[in-house]
Amino acid sequence: MPGITDREAAAMQRAFELARRGPRGVNPQVGAVLLRADGTVLAEGWHRGAGTAHAEVDALSRIAPGDARGATAVVSLEPCNHTGRTGPCAVALLEAGIARVVYAVSDPGDASSGGARRLREAGVDVVGGALEAAGLALIDGWLTVQRLERPHVTVKWAQSIDGRAAAADGTSQWITGPAARADVHRRRSEADAIVVGTGTLLSDDPALTARRPDGSLYDDQPMPVVLGARGIPDDALVRRHPRPLLHRDGENLGGESPNAPSLMTELRDAGVQRVFVEGGPTIASAFLRAGLADEILAYVAPTLLGFGPDGTDRPALRSLGVQTIAQQRRLRVASVQTLGDDLLIVATPATSPAEGDA
Repeated sequence: MPGITDREAAAMQRAFELARRGPRGVNPQVGAVLLRADGTVLAEGWHRGAGTAHAEVDALSRIAPGDARGATAVVSLEPCNHTGRTGPCAVALLEAGIARVVYAVSDPGDASSGGARRLREAGVDVVGGALEAAGLALIDGWLTVQRLERPHVTVKWAQSIDGRAAAADGTSQWITGPAARADVHRRRSEADAIVVGTGTLLSDDPALTARRPDGSLYDDQPMPVVLGARGIPDDALVRRHPRPLLHRDGENLGGESPNAPSLMTELRDAGVQRVFVEGGPTIASAFLRAGLADEILAYVAPTLLGFGPDGTDRPALRSLGVQTIAQQRRLRVASVQTLGDDLLIVATPATSPAEGDA
């Protein structure tokens, strides 16, 4: 760990806790703790969303002018160096007389970065990279948006061991057991939006909420997004969701030029950082075909469904545009977990065919 004291390390952990009080959205979650020269806490603050005071300024607002002179600011993200809806935090810290700044993660923004350099040039003692791994984990979704200019996308499906998502008559509840379903709901609660197609919605009538095993709702709920031209019934469970429903017609989602990228732009601009795609097969395949899957969750149940008597097949995925083995979509397996009787395979796309074959 960079040269920080035990009290600064404890203050950084507290800054992470404070940051989580703020919303995930267009701006990152950030927390700040001001320490006196003796290491005791002077003030705390966090960012409450776009247009509100940044964490450092929020903390400074809780003390009298001059009280921060000679103090240390411990911040989960490098103080910003630009004027947007609010002024530069680096300048606010300088004007308050802060003598030392400790931060976890460097700001990746072209316009907002440079706060650490500005502070150092003004004579402030600055330490970056403190508890960096935890700081990165806190805002990994926001960092993905900055890097890719779209939300992080997880594509999930449940299947039988022979690759089917449903029986011949279309029924699919339940292929997997309670432990796997509980894991899905926990992951839903960590997403900002959940995406399904109208086919899944009309056949299964899902609520698209994130629920604990006892049926109660998690505090954080993903925004429900339904793709498809067909209408949503007035009595559909999704209409009772605690968050507003987003319904898009999904034109061309089943073709070679799916409109998922435009959906991603809309969700990004709405502050969505993490998207959880639950399908069914048409929607999941469209995201995979478009190269929009950053993570794949395949829940595999030890059961066999096969074809129907008339040859009807319900595969977990549809066309991915793979015509020959050279076009296969190679993956890296990140982990394999046992959930009750089921398996969860977590995979990410290989960056290149050569790496995928390694």
